[in-house]
Amino acid sequence: MSYKYSTKITSNSFTEIIPYYQYNKTESGWRDGMVSGNGENGVVCSCSPYSDTLIYQNMYFIIPSSQPRTVPPEVTKELQEARQAVINFDDSWNIHNRNRTFLYCFHPGHQVRLNMPKEELLNYTRETNYETAEITVNYTDKNGTWARSTFSSREDNVTVTKITKSDIGAKINVAISIDDLSGMKNFNRGVFDSKGNRPEEKMQYKKLVDEECSYVAMVAHYPFFEGSELSEGGYAGVTRIITVGGTRKKIIGDDTNEIINVGIAKNPVVNVTDADEIYLITKTLRTHHMGSLDVFATLKEYDIVSELLSDTQKIAEKYVDERGCFSYDLALTPHRKKHAGLYNSVSFSLGSKEDKDAYNEDLLKKQKHNKSLQDALVERVYNQGRYALACCSGFSAPRLCGLWTGEWNPGWNGAYTMDANVNLQVSGMNTGNVYDAAVGYIYFILRQLKDWEENAAMVYSMKDAILVPVNTDGDRAIMVEYDQYYPFQYWNAGASWMLLPIYEFWQCFGNRIIPVNDKISHIYKQDNLDLLKDILHPLAVKQANFWQQLCTAEYYTDINGKACYKKGKKELADGEKYIILPSYSPENKPNGYGSTITANATMDISAARDGLKMMIKLEKALAYEGYEKEVKKWENLMEKLPDYKYDKTGALCEWAMNEYDENNEHRHISHLYCAWPAYEAQNNEKLSKACNTAIENRNRENAGKDDTASHGWVHKALVATRLKNGAAVYDLLTTIMSSDIYFNSLMTDHNTDRNMGVFCTDTSIGTVGIINEMLVYSNTGEIELLPALPAQWKKGSIYGLMTRTNAKITKLEWDTEQERVACSILSNSNQTIKIGCLVGNGTFQTSDGITYKNGDEIVFKMQDEITIFLKRTN
Repeated sequence: MSYKYSTKITSNSFTEIIPYYQYNKTESGWRDGMVSGNGENGVVCSCSPYSDTLIYQNMYFIIPSSQPRTVPPEVTKELQEARQAVINFDDSWNIHNRNRTFLYCFHPGHQVRLNMPKEELLNYTRETNYETAEITVNYTDKNGTWARSTFSSREDNVTVTKITKSDIGAKINVAISIDDLSGMKNFNRGVFDSKGNRPEEKMQYKKLVDEECSYVAMVAHYPFFEGSELSEGGYAGVTRIITVGGTRKKIIGDDTNEIINVGIAKNPVVNVTDADEIYLITKTLRTHHMGSLDVFATLKEYDIVSELLSDTQKIAEKYVDERGCFSYDLALTPHRKKHAGLYNSVSFSLGSKEDKDAYNEDLLKKQKHNKSLQDALVERVYNQGRYALACCSGFSAPRLCGLWTGEWNPGWNGAYTMDANVNLQVSGMNTGNVYDAAVGYIYFILRQLKDWEENAAMVYSMKDAILVPVNTDGDRAIMVEYDQYYPFQYWNAGASWMLLPIYEFWQCFGNRIIPVNDKISHIYKQDNLDLLKDILHPLAVKQANFWQQLCTAEYYTDINGKACYKKGKKELADGEKYIILPSYSPENKPNGYGSTITANATMDISAARDGLKMMIKLEKALAYEGYEKEVKKWENLMEKLPDYKYDKTGALCEWAMNEYDENNEHRHISHLYCAWPAYEAQNNEKLSKACNTAIENRNRENAGKDDTASHGWVHKALVATRLKNGAAVYDLLTTIMSSDIYFNSLMTDHNTDRNMGVFCTDTSIGTVGIINEMLVYSNTGEIELLPALPAQWKKGSIYGLMTRTNAKITKLEWDTEQERVACSILSNSNQTIKIGCLVGNGTFQTSDGITYKNGDEIVFKMQDEITIFLKRTN
């Protein structure tokens, strides 16, 4: 089967961004823009033909607030209170009515506007090129056809825009300006301080244009808050302007009386007249060392602006063509090589050529009126997810909004949410062969490590252990976001879940050397880190230590499963099990029980078991002197963890406590951790069946209640893939893709009905993990082909997936009507792999004619590539 997969998407509509307009929650606004990014810098382009906006992004932009930056000291002494409340089933304990506080909020960079003379629009398209990360606008009016292209460079960490004269020679006339900060959506909606002020009201900024009109820039000082690491911090963005032909002139636009704009010229504009070509080179940056806010307005020069001017000038001089002019194509070439390498590492097709060239709008409309998934839309959504993940990769993980926001105070602060959102978005990172995403994820984890250690010490008085909060703003990951309704200080599963993607990276790619970049050089002084020795094993030890210190013999269940407490008890007797408490299963509570602070959340039990299994495998892989003793210690701890509990329907319970009743009126399915992200249900028929029943109960009892949040659907789909329920996954994907969650750019909202008005990449990027898992399941020493293939996907192919056994699926093609499956596996180590396929009659052949049965083992030598074929029944 040969198929050239699509490398771009096309839309025939746009949404113009209007300053100071009060958008309704369901209106697309900036969220309908197309995006580019390199993991640190990025852009959202509205693609409006005559009033385009380029909203520049920086993954590290966060605005400080009056919220505290330390773990509350009282949390330590509250542990015993919490434990006694839980063991006595006292659901009235309310953490002393604590008010939840929050970390800092993600924000956009400067918003450049390109105003051009408006004409009658005769034709219009915009597209995103996945291989080059270019956004291109093409439109036609009486003056001909015009084109603009923009990309964020992985090579040079800048965003470059090209504007050319029309195809019939009409010159470019454009006013280049920067929009008011207060004219952007949701400005002045931050958290109030004690005096009733919002953070944005206390910041200051300037718009800058030099006399030569060679750039437009913004420099902003963050508001001052005592104790904030950003009290003297700020950010800036410089857009360098290069013209070929024509003239440039500085003019002063209307003064909008924006109080926080402290520039002498409030609204400088660069007018470009009769140019043949215009190039914009933009870079953003933040600093902790801008000086005092009190003197910001009086300064005439800013070091951060000078640095950005120098950086963009170097790029302008680096790529010069034979005319002596800046060359967009020369700048694109090295970037394209890097970005295309990430994006093209995997390709996916369902074999149909129908609607391959359709506009996004037409595909989305067609899907809404069709009960079956449209192959072209499935492929396009998968490709868009891979593209978005690649654009977010290299320096960090995706935020709840990926790399992009066009508004201030985005939903949930645009945080990295680690009890679902980040986890869903990296689910296809390793198997999807997006190597830079995994490296960026490692940097993301290592930057938080000190705070995780402090959390464990403060909440549980632990040593050499880690406790993960629900959110991080990218700078800090301290335990501050908790109250009686969301007691995340007792969410114990986070460390195991957050380490699992690094463990899977090791499974997929083997041991690697990770370079120390400038984001972690303050932590590690060497140039490189060994993945296994310097990163994965030390992290795993800290999470295993957490489980060991969390479990105390004072709190236990007896041989009959009754919850007990005995002060001073040192060891468990035969048949007794530890109780994990306090415990929190986000964001649910037992039926009839008034508190979410509980015991023996099944998620905790699963995460502990999986985390300890990781620990044991890593001990064996390193085989340090005396490692056998460590292995025995962890195995003993696993044996004493609580057993799972099953309800009368056979479903896996959310809490392994006889004293609790199930509550299925909730969208979260955290208790199915054993199916995904862990693997425990794979070879356990009882557990697998119990997970399926639990999903059925949740779907039935929660129908129509709180089921519009996209992460709930994506999470269910990932669990269903691991339970080999292709029909369920197909139905879930159909529900998602038939909803209103997709903008015409194919980026996604947080809700299927957009009722929260939140740009969110959970669905866009999470779909990659779903489809990867539908087509290939893997773990150390085993590969299963097409484990959750729906009946409707009769033919298709995927190339380049990595497996969690250090082997690559160089080719997987199937045609179920012809009983044909062909798969080529390239092993990167000497190993034996158990191979299975859920399509066909249970037998297959290798290319050398040897016949195997499902579950048989094939011996691979390093760099062996073996092709297997489904054996026909005739």
